[in-house]
Amino acid sequence: MNIKSIHTEEKPVSAKKLFSTTEGNVTALQIMATGVLKEHITTVPALLICINGNVIFKNEKGVSENLSSGDVVNIEPNVKHWVEGIQDSQLLLIK
Repeated sequence: MNIKSIHTEEKPVSAKKLFSTTEGNVTALQIMATGVLKEHITTVPALLICINGNVIFKNEKGVSENLSSGDVVNIEPNVKHWVEGIQDSQLLLIK
């Protein structure tokens, strides 16, 4: 399986659960070049990994991280954050 094949629609943002355990899950995200994953909050720590493409991760504390292939960002719980697509991108969210 290829991560690109998980998302069958050309939506600006797509999220599909890839793997679940009793303690957490992994979500495959596709964010297109003009897509924006809207502001939201997680209640648990999370890790966002850019598989390919280019996005910008931002949070309400003023953090702005440019992520491209292989880059990782830790997402703090209870901090509003969002992701903006720069290029068509595939990411993994682990929490």
